[in-house]
Amino acid sequence: MRHKPFFRWVLTAGFALFACSVGLYAAESGTELPAHDQIELTVVDEKTDGTCRVRWHDPYEKRTREGPYHCDADRSELLKAPNYGDSRGYGWASGFMFTEGPDRGDLYDVEVPTGNEADYTASDTFLLLGVPLILIGLVGGNLRALPRLLGVEARLVRRAARLARAAEWAAEDYARAVGAVRDAGRPGETGAAPDPELVRALWVLREAGPRARTTAEAAGELANRLHALLERAAPAAGLRDGLRAGPAARERSDLAVAELRRLLADAERDGLQEQFAQTSVDLLRGQDAERAALAAGTDFERDPEAYRRLFEELAPREPAAFPESHRR
Repeated sequence: MRHKPFFRWVLTAGFALFACSVGLYAAESGTELPAHDQIELTVVDEKTDGTCRVRWHDPYEKRTREGPYHCDADRSELLKAPNYGDSRGYGWASGFMFTEGPDRGDLYDVEVPTGNEADYTASDTFLLLGVPLILIGLVGGNLRALPRLLGVEARLVRRAARLARAAEWAAEDYARAVGAVRDAGRPGETGAAPDPELVRALWVLREAGPRARTTAEAAGELANRLHALLERAAPAAGLRDGLRAGPAARERSDLAVAELRRLLADAERDGLQEQFAQTSVDLLRGQDAERAALAAGTDFERDPEAYRRLFEELAPREPAAFPESHRR
């Protein structure tokens, strides 16, 4: 199964949103407000939260204007009515008036939202969406890599290596047993009785049974597949190897590890490692030459034709190496 870089895309999306937020903030920060001057305001009416109604002189329309405003509620009490020394009982405050543009003569109220502030809200939205995505990408990516750092992948590679060795030994033991038959039954050997070494070599294969050949062939194929995958999965065998490997090698390693995991699951389900071990044990029965020779001789006398057929299967084009006196 191919590795899907989910958290990498989440991290990328988070950084993209963060970059949009920074871009909007920078663009709007560079926008200068129209020029304005500080002026005195007469506070006609004021509430405790700072909401007030003020009067000011508009030099452009050359008249006194009145309108709502947000006064500084924390300014000195001496500047508020009725403490402020105004004969009309009004208070005092300061503010800013636009001196250019279409709003010239109007008050600049910092508490009233403007079009620029809406853009800042969009910037904040991008920021609020981007930061959690960045955190999820970083934390999730590290959690996904944690099993590899803790050696989980290394243990899987070691299990695959053990299975490859068991498969390789089973295939080699069968090939060795077949080679022993062919070596013992070389062309030109004749005599009234077959060579005891040939009979003993054939007896080993008869005891292992027909299943040994099938198991050995499957073991050889599996060993070749595992060795190829283990070579590609080398960066997952340890932290040092993983750190030394490049991105391409690590990607190949991830794919190889996924395939190894599948093969190990199949092998465990089918009991392949136990089959390989049992086949190797069965093929090593002839190591005690004296006991094997006695058992082989007895079995041969009971069914020599089976030995002849087995020898002809293992020594193609050379059936004459088996003595004719035992043919039926």
